[in-house]
Amino acid sequence: MKYTPPLQNIPADIVCLDDYQRYAKDFLAHDIYEYIAAGAADEYTLNRNRSAFANIELKPRLLRSFSTASTQTTLLGHDLAHPFLLAPLGYQQLCHASGELATAIAADAMDTAMIVSTLATASLEDIAAQTDAPKWFQLYFQPQRRDTSALLARVEAAGYSAIVVTVDAPLSGLRNRAQRAGFQIPPEIEAVNISPSQGTPAPTLKGQNSILQQLMAPAPQWQDLAWLKKQTTLPIIIKGVINPDDAVQLADMGMDAIIVSNHGGRCLDGLPASIDALPAIRDALGADFPILLDSGIRRGSDIIKAIALGANAVLIGRPQAFALAVAGALGVAHMLRLLKEELEITMALCGCPHIADINRDCIFTPR
Repeated sequence: MKYTPPLQNIPADIVCLDDYQRYAKDFLAHDIYEYIAAGAADEYTLNRNRSAFANIELKPRLLRSFSTASTQTTLLGHDLAHPFLLAPLGYQQLCHASGELATAIAADAMDTAMIVSTLATASLEDIAAQTDAPKWFQLYFQPQRRDTSALLARVEAAGYSAIVVTVDAPLSGLRNRAQRAGFQIPPEIEAVNISPSQGTPAPTLKGQNSILQQLMAPAPQWQDLAWLKKQTTLPIIIKGVINPDDAVQLADMGMDAIIVSNHGGRCLDGLPASIDALPAIRDALGADFPILLDSGIRRGSDIIKAIALGANAVLIGRPQAFALAVAGALGVAHMLRLLKEELEITMALCGCPHIADINRDCIFTPR
């Protein structure tokens, strides 16, 4: 696969996360750019993720002391330097020759937790070796439980400290922009941590529906989560929750945290923005259950809004792909620094010296 050489220095006009997306069009083939940037179908959910944040207004407090101010927070026993993590993002060699290895170097440089995808293009062991920052593993259930068990054993041996199970994408959404661009995963780009046969669907039997029965056959169900709970002592975080009833059921069965997510608008179009779904889920779970959020985070102020409405931390998805394409590890590290600085500035201007000071009182509600 041919790559446009990444930048060795960051241009002065890259000053926010969206600037990396603007630059990425010159560093990615058109079909790859469309694959990453696209949402499902008519992209209502993709666009709603951003407009929902824009419609939330902040309500700052004045004259607060910042003598002990900090962005540090604690999540599932981990001390995090800031309340954002790198979301799981598969096939990163689409963006850069070093793929996830470059992203891991950036995560280490910025002391940012990284969630490694099942569909990574570098071995999970090599990725783990690149960073001393907290690292979690995102798990797609494999068709055979023995393959899932083998993957879990590798994850634990490599020092990952949590399992993130994605449950809202049992099959790919209709990403029409990527289809129109003719995108296909190049044959040299492989998910190296699983064998090709593990992702091959079983032959369709006579009378079966190819989508509803064949492709959905290996999709996880509630009993699979109960089985997984018995296979590992690591915390289990469920990604893809939008419905408060599902959130309560997951908490009741002993899951350790959830991620409120609509998969960045990439799977099912017509879902609410994740940030709009968050308050009801927080109310349903109470104050203490750990909740993360992804989909649509582009600014430090978005992080403040998410925490104020009930999240403990957020995940950064597409911006890491665009930054990786533009400037490799340097780009991802710079993108994270921009976000950290925006978070600190917004905390200062909102009168919130600590993450614990961010709550619903920070959100303006018109009378």
